[in-house]
Amino acid sequence: MRKLTLAAAILSTTALGAPVAAEGPMLISDQPLDLTIHFHWARQQGYDESFAVEQAAREMTNIYLRDATAGKNTTDLAEAQNLLLAQGDLPDIVGGGRIKDFVNQYGPEGAFVPLNDLVREHAPHIQAFWDSHPGLMEAISSYDGNYYYIPYLPDGKFGRAWYIRQDWLDKLGLEQPQNVEEYHAVLTAFRDQDPNGNGLKDEIPFFARQWEEVIRLVTLWDGRSSGSDTYHDFYVNDDGQVVHPYAQENYRIGISNIAQWYAEGLIDPEIFTRGSSARDYLLSENLGGATHDWFASTSGYNAALAGTVEGFNFIPFLPPASVSGVRMEEHRRIPIKPDGWAISYQNDHVVETIKYFDFWFTEEGRLLSNFGVEGQTWDMVDGEPIYKPEVLNSDQAVNSQMYAVGAQLPRGYWQDYRYEWQWTSEAAREGIELYDANDLLIPDFLGVSFNQDEQTVYDKYWPSIQTYMLERQQAWILGTGNVDADWADYLATLDSMGYSQVIEVMNSAYARQYGG
Repeated sequence: MRKLTLAAAILSTTALGAPVAAEGPMLISDQPLDLTIHFHWARQQGYDESFAVEQAAREMTNIYLRDATAGKNTTDLAEAQNLLLAQGDLPDIVGGGRIKDFVNQYGPEGAFVPLNDLVREHAPHIQAFWDSHPGLMEAISSYDGNYYYIPYLPDGKFGRAWYIRQDWLDKLGLEQPQNVEEYHAVLTAFRDQDPNGNGLKDEIPFFARQWEEVIRLVTLWDGRSSGSDTYHDFYVNDDGQVVHPYAQENYRIGISNIAQWYAEGLIDPEIFTRGSSARDYLLSENLGGATHDWFASTSGYNAALAGTVEGFNFIPFLPPASVSGVRMEEHRRIPIKPDGWAISYQNDHVVETIKYFDFWFTEEGRLLSNFGVEGQTWDMVDGEPIYKPEVLNSDQAVNSQMYAVGAQLPRGYWQDYRYEWQWTSEAAREGIELYDANDLLIPDFLGVSFNQDEQTVYDKYWPSIQTYMLERQQAWILGTGNVDADWADYLATLDSMGYSQVIEVMNSAYARQYGG
């Protein structure tokens, strides 16, 4: 690496059988071409050369990916990236989870190849995507104006929804709540009127698998909990400035009311400790009344519990209108992920590699990366890729089956929402259509890329600021502090910890990156 003094040697690899020359319109190289790859992500530490998707891609392109992953003995992505740098060599391709900050830091220093011109000249399908999705290329660019990786690009708009026990509403003769006041009244009825019919006051009106979802309730008082699909993120306010939601007046009002709801027993008393099993346990035991969670997986409980909880009907409903009358869904599927793959400076075949990246944006490559190999996991039916019955009816989740064959991996590819729609229940589909018809989504904050000075400021101040914010947040909700009484001191403490400096570098980076 030029400024990192890495050696110029390319990693050696071992072949998985002798390459066989391929033929066809997608060919990138006349002869089989090996490219080494570091591919590390949460579910897998290394690239499996036996993936069915990899084998099919080889036949189509003549490009053979050879595993050269560093940090196979750790699940920590940052640690694996540090080990990759420390070993002194970079493979041809560096990919997997959360590589954006990594490549944007070291790309301008010479470790990775800038892709702007390469894509324009040799990757027409990727360029067509950028042209039809303005703003996304800028979102992944580094501070020098170049971008250094091709990202995983999710498809679809809606992720989470507000869910409620319609069977409990029916039993109590209640309508779906339309605003924050009605939502409070419904949760109170769930607490007091024994909707599960066991004679005990054991119902949990509002619960969540991720405790951060209780903070999402601040939107009912026109606050914000995040600007993206990442919890606790910054957002762009109405004045076009980057701010943090946890330093805003409406957040204070929201937290004050959430604390009151918690004190009233409307929120799970174990909201901060119950964890990811909350949904399974509270629904299967007929205790949970309402939540905010993912469409596909949450709607699946209607079928799963049909035989064990009589009349069980957990459905999405429109977000309750806030105190000012605003209905919104704060969470949406982010259009661009920090996952994907990049070309290292030690790659001697950059043109072939960018053409290979482009392959995954062709119709054939996109089908392969989303659904697996045609004839094995899916068939084309009336022009639509349809999963085989054994895939849809398996006890194993469809996405897990896709991971096993090398599809839906965090390579640089464009996801196809048709893959998920097929295993989304009818109740969830109806909910998605309901949300879509009511224009509930708000714009995402797609992040910024810092230069070195900005990064230094951010790293110096932000981690301790965020820790302090979350500590106070939890204390206020649990009642060991009072947000109204503490607010002035809280803001003063944030300022003394460097909040204004963080906001300054966030906005300087945002203006440079997005032309503000």
